[in-house]
Amino acid sequence: MTGQPEIAHIGVAVASIDGALAFYRDVLGMVPGPAEEADGARIVSLHFGGPEVELLEPRSPESPIAKFLAKRGPGIHHVCYRVPDLDSALTAARAAGYRLVDEVPRVGAGGHRIAFLHPKSTAGILIELTE
Repeated sequence: MTGQPEIAHIGVAVASIDGALAFYRDVLGMVPGPAEEADGARIVSLHFGGPEVELLEPRSPESPIAKFLAKRGPGIHHVCYRVPDLDSALTAARAAGYRLVDEVPRVGAGGHRIAFLHPKSTAGILIELTE
């Protein structure tokens, strides 16, 4: 990665990954990556040659994805930006007054270090940062 941030993936909340995959597989001809679990969700990535789409299916009624689906229905859950230095980005966000969901990075899907910024401070969009 260069010093320029880039879109890593777009997380899409779905009630059923199997149901959502029909479009990507049957219409676009996509081959999904292997399923994994993180943050109470089953996650399947679709590789588009640049930013990916992550389909997010809740694994329990208490999971963040289940709560999102109950409140808003299926759709875009978050946008993830890849940054050259996650710790520096969090420090800059904190100094600029952005509300952090994760004060320190944690391990997310694929073993990547991640942190979320609260949508109330980012124009209504849940933002994930990763390296």
